[in-house]
Amino acid sequence: MESKIWLSSPHLGGNELKYVKEAFDNNWVAPLGPNVDGFELDLETFLNENVKIAALSAGTAALHLALIECDVNHGDEVICQSMTFSASANPIVYLGAVPVFIDSEKDTWNMCPVALKEAIEDRISKGKKPKAIIVVNLYGMPAKMDEILSVATKYDIPLIEDAAESLGSKYKGRACGTFGRFGILSFNGNKIITTSGGGALVCHSQEDKEQAVFLSTQARDKAPHYQHSQIGYNYRMSNISAGIGRGQMEVLKERVEGRRKVHSFYSEICKDIDGVDLFSEPNSDFYSNHWLSVITIDEAKVSKSAEDLRLAFLEDNIESRPIWKPMHLQPIFQDSPYYGGKVAEGLFGNSLCLPSGSNLSDDQKERIAKVMIDVFSNKKEYSVLS
Repeated sequence: MESKIWLSSPHLGGNELKYVKEAFDNNWVAPLGPNVDGFELDLETFLNENVKIAALSAGTAALHLALIECDVNHGDEVICQSMTFSASANPIVYLGAVPVFIDSEKDTWNMCPVALKEAIEDRISKGKKPKAIIVVNLYGMPAKMDEILSVATKYDIPLIEDAAESLGSKYKGRACGTFGRFGILSFNGNKIITTSGGGALVCHSQEDKEQAVFLSTQARDKAPHYQHSQIGYNYRMSNISAGIGRGQMEVLKERVEGRRKVHSFYSEICKDIDGVDLFSEPNSDFYSNHWLSVITIDEAKVSKSAEDLRLAFLEDNIESRPIWKPMHLQPIFQDSPYYGGKVAEGLFGNSLCLPSGSNLSDDQKERIAKVMIDVFSNKKEYSVLS
């Protein structure tokens, strides 16, 4: 059998080991240290919006702390994009709050501003003004931030931007993760850069960062003994993981460019296949890191489904996967309020995430292209070397 082609594998740059070795040499293996400080500074410099970063154990932890800092409590409601991974919604339930899900719009597949406004007005009419809004930049594609921020501002509801998949993406020249009151980053093993596991909370004030760090280190009060006046969490990133992150930051721009080149590779394959559309930026306001390249298949035109292609990839030991199943269709959230139409549902039934790693070799691309061309009976010859 051919070697495995992964959907999105880690891509190390070489200098990660240098920072990890420094941590070992100096005995800094705790959830604090110079690598944590350095990684936070690297991220602040990259995002370039006068932000403050708290490096944490996971993006989910960052979202949990963001909701706490937005004063979300038991029984409150939080609006959340439906088309997303469950980690965007789970922290709402951690706090005993209720998720209210919003459909996607067709251009970016992200939260629909029209449905968002409708949901807020309806929840307010029922005596339940939402405490926060969680918008996601799906697969690296920025959401329609101007329109969403306009609605959030009008109703004075804090916005949390889940940029777990969109580090390096931009909306109107501004870095994703810097919109709204908080931003969420993820450094899971499959992300654009990795710390093996980990995440970060993007804050706009030193006070918010300090509160996040306080909560993430078990909320220990300033006292000579262990005293706690608030519930805390063990969410701080380790100095070892942050060392990996510092090495990864040195190659982040190259990784973004690598993912975008993979997207261009798929564009060449798909441009002559009627009924297969590659998920791309709607206009020049949007700059996606294309963390994952995704296609939508019109089965009526090509007589093949997304599942047909997934199974064909599987036969050749190539990993692909359906896009996120919308949260309002998940059994655990079946009783949650939902606003919008069936955009997210339609995309889920007809779309597939393709192998998108920045470390795909030419040979691997040839294998991927051959499977796609065979499945869609496209007779043209294709070579990544042409």
